Amino acid sequence: MTITAIIAALAMGFVLGLLGGGGSILAVPILMYLIGLEDKVAIATSLLVVGATGLGAVISHARAGNVDWRTGGIFGGAAMAAAYLGGSFAKLIPGQLLIGGFAAIMLLSATLMLRGGAKVPVAAQPGAEPRVSAAKLLALGGAVGLLSGLVGAGGGFVIVPALVIFGGISMRLAIGTSLAIIALKSFAGFAGYLGHVEIDFLLAGGFAVASVIGTFAGAAVSQRINAARLRTGFAYFVLIAGTLILGEQLESPLILNMILAVVIAAVAFGLRYLGTRRAAKKSVATP
Repeated sequence: MTITAIIAALAMGFVLGLLGGGGSILAVPILMYLIGLEDKVAIATSLLVVGATGLGAVISHARAGNVDWRTGGIFGGAAMAAAYLGGSFAKLIPGQLLIGGFAAIMLLSATLMLRGGAKVPVAAQPGAEPRVSAAKLLALGGAVGLLSGLVGAGGGFVIVPALVIFGGISMRLAIGTSLAIIALKSFAGFAGYLGHVEIDFLLAGGFAVASVIGTFAGAAVSQRINAARLRTGFAYFVLIAGTLILGEQLESPLILNMILAVVIAAVAFGLRYLGTRRAAKKSVATP
């Protein structure tokens, strides 16, 4: 591994520890463009790396009481089974289509996060967290796991908003819980790929070690950041990254992709700002 790749792996771990997701968003491009792996090999390797990194990151969050083990167990169990199936079926789908689908889901997830911002409760303590039904967790876990197994995404950018928006739990608890789920289903998705891709385990191991180191710093920082700001920043990160990756798959010029990403982020920020202003005016007008 080059110094650049090591730094990138540390950054990936930091993002995963900080946000409970986004690691795989960085892992696949790093493995493809910095290390030179083929698309499906990069996807499979990212599942192994993100699984190991998520396992390391969840330790710090568990110590801080930011993991809902019931939610993680039910969601993660369904996600594991679906991720294995997704990884097995991925051999039937062109790699470019998988990466393009990955980027499209990122954009959808970011949009849901930004639109749902005003409706998300932030519980002051673990005891105030709502109890999500097992049926809902199984359905969400199966859907996210299938997506993860197919495109190599750890799924944090989908799991976190799913838990926050549909489950109604706080951002911090969703981040910690998502890491446990990510580890479970990433390993399952990787197992689905094992029969049809060649894996460099030495490379994957070195990448994972660097990433795990980064997760501890990310987890520590996450305890000191306002939950609402953390959630919004996460959404913008996913929005920009998804735009860049989708543009790359459509083979448009890099500079055009970057300009488009900035414009989309600016428009999203403007719409969110206007929505916040309107909500504030309504609350003031209501007796």
